[in-house]
Amino acid sequence: MKLITTYHHKKILVLGLAKSGVTAASLLHKLGAFVTVNDQKPLSENPEAQGLLEQGIKVICGEHPIELLDEGFELIVKNPGIPYHNPMIRGALEMGIPVITEVELAYQISEAPFIAITGTNGKTTTTTLVHEMLKSGGKSPLIAGNIGTVASGVAQKATEEDTIVIELSSFQLMGIETFNPRIAIITNLYDAHLDYHGTRSEYFDAKANITGNQTSTEYLIVNAEQDEVMEIARKSKATIIPFSAKRKLETGAYTENGWICFNGQRVMEMDKIMLPGAHNLENILSAMAAAKLTGVENDAIQNVLQTFSGVKHRLQFVGELDGRKFYNDSKATNILATVNALAAFKQPIVLLAGGLDRGNEFDELIPYLKNVKALITFGQTADKIERVGREAGIKMIKRVDNVEIAVPEAYALSSQGDVILLSPACASWDQYKTFEVRGDIFTGAVNKLK
Repeated sequence: MKLITTYHHKKILVLGLAKSGVTAASLLHKLGAFVTVNDQKPLSENPEAQGLLEQGIKVICGEHPIELLDEGFELIVKNPGIPYHNPMIRGALEMGIPVITEVELAYQISEAPFIAITGTNGKTTTTTLVHEMLKSGGKSPLIAGNIGTVASGVAQKATEEDTIVIELSSFQLMGIETFNPRIAIITNLYDAHLDYHGTRSEYFDAKANITGNQTSTEYLIVNAEQDEVMEIARKSKATIIPFSAKRKLETGAYTENGWICFNGQRVMEMDKIMLPGAHNLENILSAMAAAKLTGVENDAIQNVLQTFSGVKHRLQFVGELDGRKFYNDSKATNILATVNALAAFKQPIVLLAGGLDRGNEFDELIPYLKNVKALITFGQTADKIERVGREAGIKMIKRVDNVEIAVPEAYALSSQGDVILLSPACASWDQYKTFEVRGDIFTGAVNKLK
C-alpha cells in the first residue's frame, strides 16, 4: 500500500456506510484525515458505525442533515448507491466540494495495476474468468469491486507483483478522478439504471469513464458488435483491442471455424468450452484478450475454459438428475438476461420465471420461447408471464407459490434430455431479499430432489 499524504489533516465526509464506506473511513483515518461518517441508519442499529466510533472517528447517524456541509469538508467519499440528485451530494457539488467513490481511493493507494471490467451484462462472469485465467497462468491476481470485495480493502494488501481484477458499476465509475486501469473491458451497453442516471447518455458516459484517463500505453477491450461501445472506443486514447463472437477480426479476439482466436492465433476449440451461451462466448473472448495481454499462455486459458461452469446464480450448472440438467440463473433480473439464458440451450427447456412487478410487460420474450416446453410461474408477474407463454404456444403452464415448490413441479413436467432453468426475468424483492437468496433456494430444492 502506498502511504500517500494527499489526505493528511484534510477534513473528509464519508457519506453512507455498507462495506465500502466502512473500509474507506478506516483507510482515510489511517492516512491521517479528519474523518466524519454520516449514515441514515440509527447508531443503535448500526454496528459498523459503532466500530468506527471506537476507532475515534466522528459518526453522525439517523439522517443526512444538509447543514453538515457547512462544516468545511474538503472531500466527500460517497456510497455508490447514493444518487447524485441526493440533496447532500447536489449541495456539495454546488459548493465545489469534490465527490468520489472508494474505487478512486483504491487506485491512489494501490501498488498493483488494475484490470477493470464494466458493461451492462456479463461483468461478473468476465471478471471471474479473467481472475481464473491469470491464476491458472501463474500470475498473482486479486479480485475486487462490485463483485463483493471492497476495492480499497484489497488495494491495501496488494503488492507490485499482484494485479487487481475489478468489476465496476456505472455508480462507482461516476466517482473517479485519476483511476486508470492498465487494461479496461466494456462487455456491452444496453439501457439500464435510468432511475439513477436519468438519461441513457448519462449512463453511457458513466461507463465511458473507465477509459477516460487511459493513454496509448494502456488497453481498452471492446465489443466490436456494438455501435455504442465502439463510439466510446473511438474517443478513447487507449490502444483498442476489439472482440467479436460473430466474425473474424484483423486483430483482437474472435471466433473462426469453431475456434476462439487472438491476433491470428488459435487458442481453443469452442466445443471444448464448458460454459454455455452465445453471450458467455463474448465474455470468454474479452477475458481471453485480457489474459493474453497479461502474458497468460494458451494452455492456462484452456484449463479454465474446460472446467469453468459459471458464476453462482449466473447460468450456473447446479447438477443433473435422471437426464435433466438444472441451471440457476437467478441473477436474470431483466428480460435481456433471460433472453440470453434461453438462447444458450438447444434442448427442450422447462422455464421457471416470475418475480417483482415493475410495471413492464414481457412480450420481448415471445420469440425466444420456442424451445420452452413447459413454464412454471411465481411471484407478482405470474399473470403477465403466463400470457406471453400462451401467446408463444406453450401448452404446459403452471403457477406455484414460490421457487422451492417450482422445482419438483418442473421435474414432473420434464423428460430425459431437458434443461430445467431458473431464469426469472424479474427482480426477487416481492418474495426474496436478494436474487442470491432466490438462487440458493432453487439450488437447495434441486439437491433435495436428488
